[in-house]
Amino acid sequence: MSRCWGAVAAGASAPARPAPLGATAPNAARAWALACAFAAGAGLTPAVSAPAPPPRVNQCLSCHGADGRSPRPLIPHLASQPRVFLENTMIMIREGLRPVPAKRGLLDGVGDAEVSALAEYFSRQAAPSGPAVRDEAAFQRGQVLAAQGLCGTCHLPNYAGQQQMPRLAGQREEYLSHSMKRFRDNQAEGRDTMMNGVLRGLSDAAVADLAHYFSQLR
Repeated sequence: MSRCWGAVAAGASAPARPAPLGATAPNAARAWALACAFAAGAGLTPAVSAPAPPPRVNQCLSCHGADGRSPRPLIPHLASQPRVFLENTMIMIREGLRPVPAKRGLLDGVGDAEVSALAEYFSRQAAPSGPAVRDEAAFQRGQVLAAQGLCGTCHLPNYAGQQQMPRLAGQREEYLSHSMKRFRDNQAEGRDTMMNGVLRGLSDAAVADLAHYFSQLR
């Protein structure tokens, strides 16, 4: 866990949260964002040396694609997502705390050790490269919005994610757009409610620009 989030978990006073997207964040928040990003990024290592596939991995690959790089709309890439994020997500789905109709029952009876093995496997796969076609105007607008919303505070400046924060770089564009709209509209049940406030009031067009920007990153 990063130094900043570790302090919160230990009971220290939480720093100010990022301002909603589209707003100008105060200098204090920007300073906090840079400090957190530096602390978290200091120990960041690239995904290497994938372990042997766990026994249940083929069940995941049937939807999420070879090595966790999804070929299907609205099904996210798992490759190179942070291990803790994957573990948390699978456990939330298994326990019924995050409803995902397509996964209903698939994780029933899967023990914590196997969840950890699956998370470790996918976290070490090569990151998806993102789509080849870029809308430069949308990319630039999304980049500005991401900076205004201090998205790099939690997801790291390169948007590779960390700990419980997912990787945004190279994720499927339509999945990102769909997911952000659910946060914005308070429909992301079983997920971090912090994102609800960050995305509140953002137009569909702005969400689309953010999704395009993140999806294009390598």
